[in-house]
Amino acid sequence: MKTITMTATAALIAMGGAASAQDLVLGVPNWPAANATSNILKVVIEENFGLDVELQNGTNPIIFEAMDAGSMHLHPEVWLPNQQNLHDTFVQEAGTVVANQNPVQAVQGMCVTQHTADTYDITSIDDLTDPDKIAVFDKDGNGTPEVWIGAPGWASTVIEQVRAKSYGYDQTMELKQYDGTVAWGELGTAANNDEAWIGFCYEPHFIFVAYDLVYLDEPAHDPATWNIVQPTEDPNWLEVSEASTAWNGAKLHLHYAASVREEYPEVAAMLDNYSMPPEVLSQAGYELSVNDVDVETFARDWVANNEDVVLGWLTGS
Repeated sequence: MKTITMTATAALIAMGGAASAQDLVLGVPNWPAANATSNILKVVIEENFGLDVELQNGTNPIIFEAMDAGSMHLHPEVWLPNQQNLHDTFVQEAGTVVANQNPVQAVQGMCVTQHTADTYDITSIDDLTDPDKIAVFDKDGNGTPEVWIGAPGWASTVIEQVRAKSYGYDQTMELKQYDGTVAWGELGTAANNDEAWIGFCYEPHFIFVAYDLVYLDEPAHDPATWNIVQPTEDPNWLEVSEASTAWNGAKLHLHYAASVREEYPEVAAMLDNYSMPPEVLSQAGYELSVNDVDVETFARDWVANNEDVVLGWLTGS
């Protein structure tokens, strides 16, 4: 990457020479694609700007609060509108965080395996209120079918609770919350054994590379039918909230601390230019989660094999 190295040299001169330890701390949320992105950016920044970069695990609120305080400098994958409250607080109101304007287009909703749809004729969100159809999801035999709506702490999990109430399947199904890795393990077992599976899905995600999945049909998104109140805003949040149509198209934005623009303007310019195709994120998650590839090895190999993409980030071309 000779051209990129020359760019890095110029950047180092502009920043006044060698950098000190842990110049930048990049947040790592707990899902595979975000982990891959943070590691890729670590490699790019260290190789091209001579900075020392640390990776630090954190939840969405923790990373945003740390960016606000200046102790962390990047969130690789902020889902909007899922994290709209954090975006509004720190980007729109405080101005301490900057959002990259080259988002990845995303999709989310309830989905089943193609086998489930074909075998049990479960293709619509309305099917989840049909006791005869959904009996196949009663895995523990207690008489109530289960559906995974996401992990505790995910903003989407709160919204899926509202959606279940709005569509009425909170009355016919047990809404389960647990870690995504457990849910995806259950999905893999079900898919490999031609068993029924239903759960919250989003893409880009490795599960769409690994398995044949289909979203349940829903009415098209209508903003007039969506009124989401967060649990922190009202103790009766579930009762007063509504979401009776499909999710609006989601977007994934890289966010970084505004202080980076002052301290390392060339890095900030690179982060502003950052753009990633959704299929790369899905494949990254697949390699890390299914093929058990080491994330640092994946990141180094990806950077080495995608010099033209990285050069575009560095030069804006």
